[in-house]
Amino acid sequence: MLILLFLIYTFSWKISLPPNTRAPADSCDDINNCRKLFDIMWGCLATIFACTWVSVHPNVPPPNQSGLALFWRRLKMMLIGIIAPEIMVGFAARQFLAARMLSKEYNFSRTHGYFFSMGGFVSSTGYPVATKEQLEDPEHGPEFLKTIRNVDEEDIKDKSKGDALSKGVALAQGIWFTTHCLARVHQHLMVTELEVATLAFAVVNVFIWLLWWDKPLDVQRPIVIEPPKSSDLQPTIPHSQSGVDHFSGAILGYTGHSYNPLSSTSVPSFWYLPMSNNFQYGTMGITALAGSVFGTIHCAAWNTDFPTAAEMWIWRSCSLVIAAIPVILLLAAFVSFIINHTTFEKTNLGETFNDILGIVFCGCMAIYIFTRLILIVLPLAALRSLPQSAFIDVNWSAYIPHL
Repeated sequence: MLILLFLIYTFSWKISLPPNTRAPADSCDDINNCRKLFDIMWGCLATIFACTWVSVHPNVPPPNQSGLALFWRRLKMMLIGIIAPEIMVGFAARQFLAARMLSKEYNFSRTHGYFFSMGGFVSSTGYPVATKEQLEDPEHGPEFLKTIRNVDEEDIKDKSKGDALSKGVALAQGIWFTTHCLARVHQHLMVTELEVATLAFAVVNVFIWLLWWDKPLDVQRPIVIEPPKSSDLQPTIPHSQSGVDHFSGAILGYTGHSYNPLSSTSVPSFWYLPMSNNFQYGTMGITALAGSVFGTIHCAAWNTDFPTAAEMWIWRSCSLVIAAIPVILLLAAFVSFIINHTTFEKTNLGETFNDILGIVFCGCMAIYIFTRLILIVLPLAALRSLPQSAFIDVNWSAYIPHL
């Protein structure tokens, strides 16, 4: 947290420059130490791509999906990661904790735990084995446990479309971009709004990479474990849920009775092993922290030289909203938890409080999505008019003399 405050302090004072003449795109006096508008955009888009498409680890999809359906499924998760990257942090934290819990309670490896939580094990009749109730079932639980333990960890890793090298390259891209921004601040060079927004993605997605380091990437086929073979338990359709349930499960998590694996051929997109309330609120706290960090980094561009005063104030207000709303939602969830675990819930006033909290939750989510879209469009619009210092490249020889 101290490091984060230091970065904000540094950016807020050094990222802004004295008023200067704005230059046409790609304007720079030193031909040997310049960058073009394309270089700015390419570096940012490459980092955002690595922070979303490469870092997102979807659950195992339904069987017999076309290539287009699989692409669309992952693209939707990528868009969620762009609009609200803290949701991915919370999802990754829940699966990380679930994998740890499974490894301790059932003598699984962490890779087995991730694969179990993502719907990677299915019965011979086609439904996922993805809940503790199935593992503890007196009739089939021992067979499920025995078969899962007999699956070699390397066989699970072999299904992954990524390895330590590919994940390391994506992580290195984020670290390199962060280093580049800090070097520009140190040399009193303009850091564009697009670069500040990209820096926020890079910092937040470090948590996702680390939490999902052992999770197999882009697995498309589950591993079949044997019993039971009763034909009457054969599921016929993939799991489906409404948009409200989809986001509710992603943000608030799932309870033990919100999904029945015997009724479908795949787990929900944001499924993980249900945990106790303490773990649930712990992961909600991690989600809120990631969201606040994401918004706070945007606040680092508080004194940046914007094209117009209106854009400057829009950026400032939206950044504050993004930093504050996750904390408000966490407090609302905490109050709701207290109400729902007391007799106050059954009173008329308690029901009124719950209704108000529901309205606050929906209203905050709508405002959050709207402000996030603004913070996606505004940095791109600001590229139309940049100071000359934005096109001056970092002088790396100041740090590595032999260059």
